[in-house]
Amino acid sequence: MTSQTPAAPRPPQRPTERVFHGDTVVDPYEWMRDKNDPEVVAHLEAENAYADARTAHLDGLRETLVKEFVGHLQETDLSVPVRRGNWWYITRTTAGHDYPAFTRVAEQPDLPRGAGGVPAIEPGVELPGEQVVLDAQAEAEGEEFYQLGGFVPSPEQDLLAYAVDTAGDERYTVRIKDLGDNAILDESVTGVGYGLAFSADQQWLFYARVDDAWRQHQIWRHRIGTPAEQDELVIEEPDERFTIGFGRSRDGSTLVIQSASSTTAEVWLLDLHDPTSAPQPTAGRREGVDYSVEHAGDRLLVVHNDGIQGFALAEATLEDPSAWANVVEAGEGERILAVDAFASFVALELRSEGLAGVRVIPRAADGDLDLGAARTITHGGELDTVELSANPDWEQTALRYELGSLLTPVTIAQVEVGTDDEPEPTILRRTPVPNYDPELYVEKRLWATAADGTQIPVSLVARREVSADGTNPGYLYGYGSYETSVDPSFVASRLSMLDRGVVIAIAHIRGGGEMGRAWYEHGKLLEKKNTFSDFVAVADHLVAEGWVAEDRLAAEGRSAGGLLMGAITNLAPHRFRAVLAGVPFVDALTTILDPSLPLTVGEWEEWGNPVDSEEVYRYMKEYTPYENVRAEQYPAIFATTSLNDTRVFFVEPAKWVARLRETVTSDQAERPIIFRCEMVAGHGGRSGRYRNFEQRADELAWLLDQIGATELI
Repeated sequence: MTSQTPAAPRPPQRPTERVFHGDTVVDPYEWMRDKNDPEVVAHLEAENAYADARTAHLDGLRETLVKEFVGHLQETDLSVPVRRGNWWYITRTTAGHDYPAFTRVAEQPDLPRGAGGVPAIEPGVELPGEQVVLDAQAEAEGEEFYQLGGFVPSPEQDLLAYAVDTAGDERYTVRIKDLGDNAILDESVTGVGYGLAFSADQQWLFYARVDDAWRQHQIWRHRIGTPAEQDELVIEEPDERFTIGFGRSRDGSTLVIQSASSTTAEVWLLDLHDPTSAPQPTAGRREGVDYSVEHAGDRLLVVHNDGIQGFALAEATLEDPSAWANVVEAGEGERILAVDAFASFVALELRSEGLAGVRVIPRAADGDLDLGAARTITHGGELDTVELSANPDWEQTALRYELGSLLTPVTIAQVEVGTDDEPEPTILRRTPVPNYDPELYVEKRLWATAADGTQIPVSLVARREVSADGTNPGYLYGYGSYETSVDPSFVASRLSMLDRGVVIAIAHIRGGGEMGRAWYEHGKLLEKKNTFSDFVAVADHLVAEGWVAEDRLAAEGRSAGGLLMGAITNLAPHRFRAVLAGVPFVDALTTILDPSLPLTVGEWEEWGNPVDSEEVYRYMKEYTPYENVRAEQYPAIFATTSLNDTRVFFVEPAKWVARLRETVTSDQAERPIIFRCEMVAGHGGRSGRYRNFEQRADELAWLLDQIGATELI
């Protein structure tokens, strides 16, 4: 740090007291919570200026990284066409554009055909009669932030409903347009959450509203072309632990409404041919029973955990939707996630041996499942993941899915279902990645031993010439919450790290869902600390096995993974050289103690309720990052956030960074603590692919500099 570098911002201390269970906590920085306070805004701007100054020497590297990111991107590109009714829908990107154009072309016999009978199209070349449905680049003109929160064609394919957020707070304005003349018919519905669905007659649109705590708590119906003030409430969820949402059945007959907490669910069905009718209950609500319902035409399919930890697939009749009869139960080490129903088959999404997969089950002529003909889709790679892709057509006989791994770019494939000879899958498209040769790299599965002896899976990728000699820079990513699985997937920006000799690993720690429901349950509530110690155990393993040099390991996590970053820096500050914490949930106890904040009450099933339980309060206080910063040498830290983030308020990393700077004993010239706040963005950061590249280059340039990996090998 030179004499021209400004001093790190130090916000004033204005103590406030928090008192629970006889414990008084004095917080000097809680006053920074108000994003409309000019003093708070000035502090955030000062933090951004400081971040600019401390990373100015990385300008050249940032520019290089952006060029590399773009160099691995086919800028003018397209998606595999998806058939809806008599139309094929396509997503097109154009060089220089941040946002895509959504187009379509009518099904016709003379369309050129490619693999699987899909229209053969080329990047940048329109098909005869191709129509622009929505030009997101044009819509986003003049907006610093633009995000689509829904895109739903009507049953007759002549209307489009879509939702737009231009602030980053995930509160959307709904627009309905006529696809004949592209005229906007209706944009009266504003401030809504996620989910859009048309009635069968296209006269009504269903949507969800959020309460003051940003919980989806109501489903409404809107008669298209009328003022939103005349909209009708369909159903409301009063329990603050539950969030309500919905989806349209694939055959178009039914709106499936689900209200769920992290452990319990309830489902209703609404006849879309009678859109003003009341939702009808299915199996009610029983504490601890988590289930979802798929309308399968002549019956219901239910994925549930009633008496089965790994979940089961059951059938129920339309007349008695609460009487479940199990047809498939999760095997040892399996977790059934969801079921998709089609006229002639069903597809089960599941996890087995730590990876995502799909099992296809044909239906007999009477609609029954032909379990003897079930087929699990595999491609043989050690880290291959298989997940369902877009499959909107009830009558389709081929199932489309996505294949990926750390070295396999997203590959769209399909397999014919119900044939006697089980044909090989047809590859429809592998995402092109310019300047990429997968043979230059290797991927593998490792296992680390946790403190309690549990084996933790690790996915690793590196340049082929890199050896486990104890000298390499390393990067370790983790999440570990909400039963969310971080599966091995190809991320083109990682090539810039790999080509600088960085060994990249993903720690599949408890609290996630990688190894099934028990994996999640042993990483939440009063076992949450397993998440943090598992991550440290993986870091120790990488060093002990020689994959990473002891003083060259960086870590990254975002959101709840940002909580992980804060916790592991307190738990093992010596193990990490640099930590990148994105929108980090680092003031967890303060947030979970305040039921008025977004998501808090619904989060009590994940973290516990420290308001009512002193045991939970004491346990959370032992790990919440903001309250456990130690006077020791810490890693260099780069925290990022967004002013308009609704999920994790900007104040959490702002407070954390202030406490870090005043507490840790590190030489902050060598190990800086940097904080950047995007002033117009959301939980995912900047919108638009090029703006996102710039943000990622900013983060990775800093990280590579800290672990001594700025030069290509």
